[in-house]
This record gives sequence, structure tokens and C-alpha cells, in this order.
Amino acid sequence: MAATDLSSSQEDYLEAIYHVVEAKLVARSKDLVQRLGVNSSSVTQALKILSDKKLINYEPYGVVTLTQEGSRRALEVIRRHQALRDFFVRILHVDEQTSEDAACRMEHNMPRVILDRLVSFIEYTDRCPRGSADWVDGFGYFCQDKPKEHCDSCDLIHTEEESKN
Repeated sequence: MAATDLSSSQEDYLEAIYHVVEAKLVARSKDLVQRLGVNSSSVTQALKILSDKKLINYEPYGVVTLTQEGSRRALEVIRRHQALRDFFVRILHVDEQTSEDAACRMEHNMPRVILDRLVSFIEYTDRCPRGSADWVDGFGYFCQDKPKEHCDSCDLIHTEEESKN
């Protein structure tokens, strides 16, 4: 099964099923209606499709669990989502809710090579003593809405407060 054979909506269902199963051991249609904010007929249709693709175990009016492949695919979606959200929050200093919303929209179409590089970059900023807090925090400060002036020493624009220090 190719990685691109699922729609964004189907990936959202896999992700939701994964999280519900993680919390409750099994998922029910009503759990997905509640979590995704969709109607029950949409859930039923999506579950039939995911079952036909052998990504979930599902019988009408029964519980839903992920197959091994379904779990693997759900974890891929979750990994993309978390990498994007972490990048937006920790590196770009974007607020949690905006980051979460953007990650949800972007997670479905990210090429694997970009995701892998993004995760590597985040890991680098966590581990490398030269690539961590100083410049990441400086970038966050730079992005805040403060008056800025040009800095000849690094050819960047800094806030007035930074220039005084």
C-alpha cells in the first residue's frame, strides 16, 4: 500500500483512532464523532474504507482497533504532526494553538525527506551546544513585536533593548 493512498481525512481518522485506542484500548464510532466533530454517517463511511484497506478492525456497531499496518500509518501521521508543532513552537516561537492548527493542516502532504530533515534540525538544536538556546531564543526575541534597528556586527535587525546590552 503506497503512502499516498490515504486522503487527509482518512489520515485524520487513523490518528484519532490511535489516540482513542491509546486512552480506552478500543474506539467506538461515537468516540470518533466526538473527537473529530463530524457526523456519524461520515464516521461509518470512513471506517468502512479504512477497514477495506486493512488498516482497522471494524464491524458495524462494534469496536474499532488498528491493524499493525494501521498503527504504523497512524504513528507516521502523529510523527509528522509533532515534528511540525515542535518546530513552530520551539524554533519559530509561534503560540501553541496556532502551531497546533498549522500542524494539522500541513501534516498530510509533507514529503518524507523534509520531515526527516525537520526532525533532525530539532534534534540538533536540542543537542548541539553551539546550535541551541542562544540563537533559537534570539530568533524568538527577534520575532516579537518590538521596534527594530539594524545591527552592523551581524547584519541583522535587533530590537532597541538588545542594542543597549
